[in-house]
Amino acid sequence: MIKVIVLGAAGRMGSTILRLVKEDSDLKLVGAVERSDSPFIGEDVSKFGGNQGIKISSSLREVAVKDAVVVDFTHIYSTLNNVKLAKEIGFPMVIGTTGFDQDQVEFIKDCTKYFPCVMSPNMSLGVNLLFKLAYETAKILGDDYDVEILEIHHRMKKDAPSGTAVKLGQVVAEALGRDYHKSAVFERKGIIGERKKQEIGMQTLRAGDVVGEHTVIFGGMGERIELIHRAHSRENFARGALRAVKWVYGKEPGLYGMKEVLGL
Repeated sequence: MIKVIVLGAAGRMGSTILRLVKEDSDLKLVGAVERSDSPFIGEDVSKFGGNQGIKISSSLREVAVKDAVVVDFTHIYSTLNNVKLAKEIGFPMVIGTTGFDQDQVEFIKDCTKYFPCVMSPNMSLGVNLLFKLAYETAKILGDDYDVEILEIHHRMKKDAPSGTAVKLGQVVAEALGRDYHKSAVFERKGIIGERKKQEIGMQTLRAGDVVGEHTVIFGGMGERIELIHRAHSRENFARGALRAVKWVYGKEPGLYGMKEVLGL
């Protein structure tokens, strides 16, 4: 049985993971953490769908043990601090936090020389299949088709574009032999002139309670191909995260993605 610690336990994603851990006979919840100023510190996680008898802690250090996998869907700086602790103690991690810049990713990569970690902006099976399809489609179509990526999420999402959209842009850029940072266009306004051939458009929408929707558009002369993924609930992300928990447990130190977890 694999021990699991859930961070952000009282949040939407955390509570979903708590419930699914409770339902999985291969997993055992041994810790739950919220930010230090949370009103839920000391509450039993059964209130949020988890196993009765586990109280929510204010610090990962209080509950962290080397043989438990830590699931982190929190915030950038919280996750970076948790990664430092993982380097010190050596516990495995599954990170679903998004919004890291390149320097922060490199910092995480350096730390994971000391512990195994799966990190992905999106852990659903469908989205990871979308990554592969976007890569293969871009590879086949080449430079003759314009690429635009559109994402829409709920009004509470703090980073833009979404980590999944950024990953899609990076995947397409790699397939086309382009530098994502030079090709990505995040805003168009006014007299912008003709679209440049190397552009990868990145458009963001925020509205209501949309869980998540991503569209990759390949526009050619006389036709358009669209690859679309719509998330109907957070459960698909949580199920992917627990699949990653089972995969990363016992692995050698290093930074892995859902590509390895799913064998894609």
